Amino acid sequence: MVPEEKSAKVKDLQNGGELVGMVGDGINDAPALAQADIGMAIGTGTDVAIETGDVILSSGSLSGIPKAIRISRKTLGTIRQNLFPAFAYNTILIPVAAGVLAPFDMFPVFLRQLHPILAALAMAASSISAVTNRLRLYKAKI
Repeated sequence: MVPEEKSAKVKDLQNGGELVGMVGDGINDAPALAQADIGMAIGTGTDVAIETGDVILSSGSLSGIPKAIRISRKTLGTIRQNLFPAFAYNTILIPVAAGVLAPFDMFPVFLRQLHPILAALAMAASSISAVTNRLRLYKAKI
């Protein structure tokens, strides 16, 4: 197929509601790689294909495709695991550290007079937790 036909085929599939992944290694694959939802360039291919692809398969082999998918899924799982604690921290502790609870006697004194330094320490602990969770990706079975 000529480059325009490849790109048109990818667009047709997308218009049909499909998520399209395109794998290519040459200059004639670049338009389709750019059009696809995920463009995977073979690392031993042309510079144009490598620049256009979202994912570069550095081994030069198609066997890297399932590996890239597994790595992506594990990474998204890790992001989801880190998202909830960060959201909870920002939603709860920042207003408390800003003194929102100060006028209310029903809350314990340590919450009403929470020093902003403690919120900063909690944020640092949250960051350390997120980094530690990310480091688990190195040991993931791919």
